[in-house]
Amino acid sequence: MANEANPCPCDIGDRSDYGGLGQEVQIEHIKAYVVKPSTASDKAVVVIQDIFGWELPNTRYMADMLAANGYTAVCPDFFVGKEAWSPTKDWSGFQEWLKDKNPTNINKEVDAVLKYLKQQCGAKHIGTVGFCWGGVATHYLSLQYPELKAGVSLYGIVREREDRYELKSPTLFIFAENDSVIPLDQVSALEANLKEKCTVDFQVKIFPGQTHGFVHRKREDINPDDKPQIQEARTDMLNWLNKYI
Repeated sequence: MANEANPCPCDIGDRSDYGGLGQEVQIEHIKAYVVKPSTASDKAVVVIQDIFGWELPNTRYMADMLAANGYTAVCPDFFVGKEAWSPTKDWSGFQEWLKDKNPTNINKEVDAVLKYLKQQCGAKHIGTVGFCWGGVATHYLSLQYPELKAGVSLYGIVREREDRYELKSPTLFIFAENDSVIPLDQVSALEANLKEKCTVDFQVKIFPGQTHGFVHRKREDINPDDKPQIQEARTDMLNWLNKYI
């Protein structure tokens, strides 16, 4: 079965009780979770949700981690008020739910968030980090927005089309070896096409033994065997952002 027809059959993850250190704000027509670093910074990261939405504690935890490393982090509601997916729902209805939630149709929201970061937060250097659905979105934005200094796409479904490889922003792609959603041959094809067609820096990295969602949905203190790779992937994410933003 093609990966796009078998999206993300997984639970939300371990960190269900995390409260978050930031605050919710209104940015034009969308809500967003914003967390700022302890000292003033002109660097910011747009954190793009997975299918479980902008309120998922796991994703807010990642935003807080970015803020702890010197970035203003904003996690907007890219579903624009529409209900996020829940693992308690029947997966047979997933494609119907997904129809009005296209990760490559978020320009209006992105433009509003970039304006907010520049005008309200003093951001001059901005990047993106996206998980699952947000990984697809991050890949798309790296093709569309040269003003974005860097992107980190984590286990975003690979959509093979000729317009997917001429990146405008340096982008790190993180995948899991045992991802039931994203076959490794598609990851290999992505890397081969990028090597042929991409003129900016990129990296494709596969983490052995890991499963879809491991970077933000696995809690390291509950999964000690996975802790080294969870931490390595998060460090890779931060190093990539630090290098280019």
